[in-house]
Amino acid sequence: MEPDNGTEVSEFILLGLSQALELQPLIFALFLSMYLIILFGNLLIILAVSSDSHLHTPMYFFLSNLSLVDICFTSTTVPKMLWNIQTQSKVITYEGCIAQIYFYILFAVLDNFILTAMAYDRFVAICYPLHYMVIMNPQLCGRLILVCWIMSALHSLLHNLMMLGLRFCSDLEIPHFFCELNRVLQLACSDTFLNNIMIYFLTLLLGCGPLTGIFYSYSRILSSIRALPSAQVKYKAFSTCTSHLLVVILYYGSVLGVYLSSAASQSSHSSAAASVMYTVVTPMLNPFIYSLRNNDIKRALERFFGR
Repeated sequence: MEPDNGTEVSEFILLGLSQALELQPLIFALFLSMYLIILFGNLLIILAVSSDSHLHTPMYFFLSNLSLVDICFTSTTVPKMLWNIQTQSKVITYEGCIAQIYFYILFAVLDNFILTAMAYDRFVAICYPLHYMVIMNPQLCGRLILVCWIMSALHSLLHNLMMLGLRFCSDLEIPHFFCELNRVLQLACSDTFLNNIMIYFLTLLLGCGPLTGIFYSYSRILSSIRALPSAQVKYKAFSTCTSHLLVVILYYGSVLGVYLSSAASQSSHSSAAASVMYTVVTPMLNPFIYSLRNNDIKRALERFFGR
């Protein structure tokens, strides 16, 4: 279509996970429950880390930042979805959609970067234990988080700036429960070739790059663990990585599952349902993984509530 066939859009229509009216109360209750678990679970981890001096270490510094990002990530999409169900409205303004895209990409990429920083932290702790506190000093940890925020914000800003010049057709229905970038681009009457090239390039760069770093860190970690003298020492060393490794598998596994299901299925609603895994389910499970498998977090919470 030619650009002049487009329209100055003021709002979009979010079709959600299902248009069946009888399912809306169930969807509302389910997502409200998961959102409250995400808020409560991740806030508990932040509270435990900030209140206990024993947890003022690089590993828990990154963990508390991951919990904060998970809260922000789900808060970008779920509250608007709950509001639309409650008010029986599917409308999101153009400005609201652009803002949702910006913060959704920001926190998704930030999640990715922080998981990579946590892998580097475990690599230094196991491969260079005698130099750990010297290498992973507070200044370096702070700079790593700052760089993660800056790169994520610039990446998200680039996508938003490229979207601002697009014009949209009269069909403004998004078959999703939030403004997902690819779905919004499909509604544009303008040429989106550069937008799509930018998505593929940056996804490859900012997705495969950190994942390669995580793989490299764990290959070195496994090599170092194999060289340890006894099975007990090996188990103790590897146990410090298991929670992070589970979260990495859950995060990347769910993202990969969404894209594979999108490629295999022609149904937009199936893709939207699959995206619930990494937008809601993964942030909900992270606190359980770190709290149930981590005695330090348990003791910190016991001490806090024991006051």
